[in-house]
Amino acid sequence: MSEIIKPKRSFKEQIIENALIVVIVLMVIYTAFSANNFLSFNNLKNILANVSVRFIIALGISGPLIIRGTDLSAGRIVGITSVVAAVFLQRADASSVMYPGIAGSPIIVALLAALVVGLALGVVNGLIISRLHVPPFIATLGTQIAIYGLNMMLSKNAPIGSLNQTYTRFGAQGVKLGGLQIPYLTFVAIVAGIFMYILYRYTVYGKQMYAIGGNEVAAEVSGVNTAKSKLLIYALAGTMYAVAGFLLTAKTGSAAVTAGTGYELEAIAAATIGGVSTSGGVGRVPGILVGVLVFELLKTCLQFLGITPEMTNVFQGIVIVAAVALDIRKTMRKK
Repeated sequence: MSEIIKPKRSFKEQIIENALIVVIVLMVIYTAFSANNFLSFNNLKNILANVSVRFIIALGISGPLIIRGTDLSAGRIVGITSVVAAVFLQRADASSVMYPGIAGSPIIVALLAALVVGLALGVVNGLIISRLHVPPFIATLGTQIAIYGLNMMLSKNAPIGSLNQTYTRFGAQGVKLGGLQIPYLTFVAIVAGIFMYILYRYTVYGKQMYAIGGNEVAAEVSGVNTAKSKLLIYALAGTMYAVAGFLLTAKTGSAAVTAGTGYELEAIAAATIGGVSTSGGVGRVPGILVGVLVFELLKTCLQFLGITPEMTNVFQGIVIVAAVALDIRKTMRKK
């Protein structure tokens, strides 16, 4: 039986398809030689900490993207779970306690509360999309706005500080490896990455997810309960955002209603750069990690090169559009 041989991509095509990665790698090399302290252990530690949180968010959003959906509520779920963790872990002896009845709770209680909130919001997204058949863009845009309103009420539009010191030390410290400190957050991200890798590659969950993304009608005909699968995918996404929100508060040492703003777009761009196709059916965990790392290095390079925050937003917007455009181009070439 003869094998189907795929046409080999030219070197030019490979460069075009990976143009963003090539450009950002060149930018990293330039910044390393031109900016002081770019390769310092302290900066590398900060990059690892930022990548760890963003990687977990990108892992969560990859599922909806692989099934040809999206999740615009990701950043807001990160934000509200960040605040949930903070209200439970605010020290009871702080000068201004937001919720005295639950302040000073054990760390495990705060983690469980954040996970329950993230899971519940993910389930809401999944139900709206799978049962009410609302398009994912509209469904998650609506929940994004609603969650932001809930978070404003929960946080009372005020920052929440004076948190449990063991918790904040966990977010700020790590394991020494020579002169480099590997953040504890990075080890959590590694565990999350391994879990999702196994889930995507070796389980029925993963096979059904890729089947839905490749051809939803064919998946249904083959016996896949697509409504149930979508619900599970969005529920898992919400849970991953909750983990990220919990770690984000530990990392920053405080929480506010603005936490997580725009993270969903960064995650979509990073996942797309890493090979998760917005056309569905394609995406691997190692690629997602590469995409997150590349996107975080872009932001760090711009900062070290003295680019203003306003222009940094402009560049990030361009990268998001370019990432999706290149993905669409790659998909069109395969047809």
